[in-house]
Amino acid sequence: MSNNNLKNATMAAVLTAVIVTPVFGLQLIRQGARTTMESNWSLVAIAAAIVFVFQLLRPWIAKPFQKLKTGLPTLPAAPAKTHKPLALLLLAIAVIWPFFAGRSSVDIATLVLIYVMLGLGLNIVVGFAGLLDLGFVGFYAVGAYTYALLYHWGGWSFWEALPFSGAMAALFGFILGFPVLRLRGDYLAIVTLGFGEMIRLLLINLNTLTGGPDGISGIPKPTVFGMEMTRRASTEGGTTFHDFMGWTFQNQDMVIYLYLMALLLALVTLFVSTRLIRMPVGRAWEALREDEIACRSLGLNPTRIKLSAFTLGAMFAGFGGAFFAARQGMVNPESFTFIESALILAIVVLGGMGSQVGVILAAVLLTVLPEVAREFAEYRMLMFGLVMVLMMMWRPQGLLPMKRPHVELAK
Repeated sequence: MSNNNLKNATMAAVLTAVIVTPVFGLQLIRQGARTTMESNWSLVAIAAAIVFVFQLLRPWIAKPFQKLKTGLPTLPAAPAKTHKPLALLLLAIAVIWPFFAGRSSVDIATLVLIYVMLGLGLNIVVGFAGLLDLGFVGFYAVGAYTYALLYHWGGWSFWEALPFSGAMAALFGFILGFPVLRLRGDYLAIVTLGFGEMIRLLLINLNTLTGGPDGISGIPKPTVFGMEMTRRASTEGGTTFHDFMGWTFQNQDMVIYLYLMALLLALVTLFVSTRLIRMPVGRAWEALREDEIACRSLGLNPTRIKLSAFTLGAMFAGFGGAFFAARQGMVNPESFTFIESALILAIVVLGGMGSQVGVILAAVLLTVLPEVAREFAEYRMLMFGLVMVLMMMWRPQGLLPMKRPHVELAK
């Protein structure tokens, strides 16, 4: 056992005690008009001791996992044709499943598909172009508020507002691209983070236009060929979808319809992004990510490449935001905080940057697991951070990294 291991273990234990103390060690208890603070140092000591022992024994603990670390699967850069039957089978299961599942399960699956859309959109910016974007939630908010404002002030339906939501988010992505053309790394991350916060603060302060902190409510759900999926039509003489089909109205119908819509939008996002990465623009994104100077020397224009990545990634976020507004029936600025940007970025990093199947898997894990472990809801962010730290230590390339074609020269 080296002194270096002992020093690292001690430092890790001290940092653990500092982090855990505000969460478990100190607790405010209100008794009438008085507020007292109780301390529970035993939990802090236990947590610090566990981290100390784990850090001290980590070289020996990591040995059995070395083979597992190298043996986990990777994905080829281009999907094989033999995977198509499996993909069609999974698609058929995804379409049929909601008709036999419970309402809460279908609702969670709809939320998963929204994050799949957002993850695939951010994957273009971060995974393929290599541009760290911490304000992606701003484009999400632009798409949601575009539909909300078009309905509130103009009476537009969801299908009329959907392309405008994507276009408006893409416009904001194009505008954001100009200030960051000469930035990279941490500086780029800071600018995009500021952009996301600017959007949220604007939504809060433009009271007359956006409703301020209260947001906009009463947003209608999407219609089916102009017919509402409600018990009664909102307009006199209107026809609802179940009346037109001769069905008995059930509340589950709207939940299933929203799920199928989210599935369709997620599939469109997956198809378009897959086609884009095989086109010259996708190769240009990868060239920019690997080396901007070499990219420029090949005659490619980094300015256009960055703008295209921001614009297309933002467009998918706008579509997801419009669907989110329709699903929730209301929007407010508190739905678009930095935590959402961090969650979407974590989906991309956890799944494997540039890996679309990995992004889908990570979106499922990070959305479903918190819903399953509801009894630990107050420790959700703590568990989330712990999982990310362990992933960076164990498999930093992600769950299903993309294996890119390469040629090795003989020595």
